[in-house]
Amino acid sequence: MRISLIQFSVVPGDRDANFEQARRHVQTAASDGADVAVLSELWDTSFYPSDIREKADEEGALARAFLQDLAKEYHIHLVGGSIARRHEDGIYNTTYIVDRDGALVSSYDKCHLFTPGKEDKAFTAGRDLNVFSLDGVTMASIICYDVRFSEWVRMAALAGAKVLFVPAAWPEERLEHWRLLNRARAIENQFFVAAVNSCGTCGRLTFGGHSLLADPQGNVLIEGGSDDAVLTETIDLSVVDDIRSRINVFRDRRPELYHL
Repeated sequence: MRISLIQFSVVPGDRDANFEQARRHVQTAASDGADVAVLSELWDTSFYPSDIREKADEEGALARAFLQDLAKEYHIHLVGGSIARRHEDGIYNTTYIVDRDGALVSSYDKCHLFTPGKEDKAFTAGRDLNVFSLDGVTMASIICYDVRFSEWVRMAALAGAKVLFVPAAWPEERLEHWRLLNRARAIENQFFVAAVNSCGTCGRLTFGGHSLLADPQGNVLIEGGSDDAVLTETIDLSVVDDIRSRINVFRDRRPELYHL
């Protein structure tokens, strides 16, 4: 399976400009032969302008239609990063998964909101895990801060995921955490982690870039820098079954002990 990580500098609050950037980069990913292209967190608005409540997409309709049309046009699966979605009970940080025929496969509302950045004041938290299938492969997606919660990621592995997608708007000042946490989640869950970060700025926040693809042993197969990039790499999914058979952490778990 061939995966493209799409990293770009999101224009704060300018949906049209960001749609155009996404289109151009998805076209590049398709030209590179990617089966799946992945966008970053809040690629429609950035993370996040002060008027995010006004900028939020009503029920995600604009972004969802755009992603579905784009996937169908370029015959590519899309892990649609995340967008700001307005719902009747609040604003959600929402991922859409769309297959190459343009069908909506699943969606995910970010469950762990970054309270130091007051994300919980602007957004409503989700509650449900996102596990889905593309080309017969079980996968999962989370968003940014979720990657710090190893118990949440482990649930995706226990549900059979072989690839985890992590769209993010991770700050430059904690870039080493970004690299370490994504590699750690790959190692402990013995799956691939495709992590896509924004670059550029929003207000006083500078995003770190360095989108990366890590294999189940934590090796970084490809990694970006601090500028716009489309990073494409082929993964061998048989590696997941191999490592899980040789070092069977799932068999050796003792969940009866894991309580307080």
